[in-house]
Amino acid sequence: MAQFHHVATLVALCAAGPAAAQQPTTPVQQGRAAGSYMNVSFVGLTDFGWSTEPDVGSLQVGDHDPHVRGFSIPNGELALDGTVDPYFKGFSNIVYKLDAKGETGVELEEAYFLTTSLPGNLQLKGGQFFAEFGRQNPQHPHAWAFADEPLVLNRMFGPEGLRSQGVRLSWLAPTSWYTEAMVGVFNSAGGTTFSFRSDGSSEIHGGIPVERDVRGPGDLLFVPRVATSVDLTETQTLLVGVSGAFGPNNSGPDAKTQVYGADLYWKWKSLRAHQGFPFVSFQAEALTRRYTAAQRASSQDPAITLPDETLRDRGMYAQVLWGIKPMVVVALRGEFASGAAAAFQSVSRATRSRVSPNVTWYPSEFSKVRLQYNYDHREGIGVDHSVWMQFEFLLGAHAAHKF
Repeated sequence: MAQFHHVATLVALCAAGPAAAQQPTTPVQQGRAAGSYMNVSFVGLTDFGWSTEPDVGSLQVGDHDPHVRGFSIPNGELALDGTVDPYFKGFSNIVYKLDAKGETGVELEEAYFLTTSLPGNLQLKGGQFFAEFGRQNPQHPHAWAFADEPLVLNRMFGPEGLRSQGVRLSWLAPTSWYTEAMVGVFNSAGGTTFSFRSDGSSEIHGGIPVERDVRGPGDLLFVPRVATSVDLTETQTLLVGVSGAFGPNNSGPDAKTQVYGADLYWKWKSLRAHQGFPFVSFQAEALTRRYTAAQRASSQDPAITLPDETLRDRGMYAQVLWGIKPMVVVALRGEFASGAAAAFQSVSRATRSRVSPNVTWYPSEFSKVRLQYNYDHREGIGVDHSVWMQFEFLLGAHAAHKF
């Protein structure tokens, strides 16, 4: 069979002619085939539960949250990742989801490249991807410790998180501990840039959005971040980071938005850990937004003019996870989000708080079952109770996530 293979290859090259037989790209193609790989995986997420709020979508506002009483399929993710050549890696995430009416939606959530051989500890990332703001925004739903998105992230970045088309340059500092600085530059328009030139910006400022073109670099979205991590002891690790997001909004021709964030992650794991258990981890993020709203016509009544004002919002969440024994984790999250008074009283800026305990069982590394209870309090509306059961499964080999 080996002789037949070599003969067949020779015949094919001869049939293609001398030019094909002497193509200079042939060695490169052979090298790539020998050293490349590609992972293909699919993650399915199903929720089942009930809430005292009939309109679950008004309570669970994240795009991948449970959204109806009964069954939801908020996320089915097809992920591809692999080497392109000695200089680049490629990643893609295609998401399928069913809305509250059972209609299927498809989106190219991420598609980007990463460099692998830049000098000076530099790395370039480009394409469509989540901005590296804080800890949870870049994470996909299957990496979340809870069944829903934190309130403050939804408040600042909308139901789908902060992501867009752009580039990100990072630098790994040559220190004995981990320190990384990065800056991303993105398009500032679209539904996934909620606090900036989003079509849904009326939910924030209450006016009729102004059409804004990109006139220069100031009309793009800039997202810097610095993070550092140290081992406190043999069993404890601490990571802290600060992030920002700066860009235009479409309340007026020169209006701007600034979002600041700080995050902290601490983890303890026993020296006698088995399969990563027992462990205790704590994670918290605090964010604040300064949204400059220009004088604008009200979207509810164009005859009414809303004044120039600065809309200020803030919020945070804190969560603790306890890995009791292999494959069993209990968790508790507390959170709030609030907005200062303004001429337009937006429902999306109202004060809200939530407490969520849950327990997660991992039958294996490829599946998990989660039970979560939410105690919600919305200003001017009252208290709601929700219980969600979540099941997730993984097919294939999924790329590793950051610590």
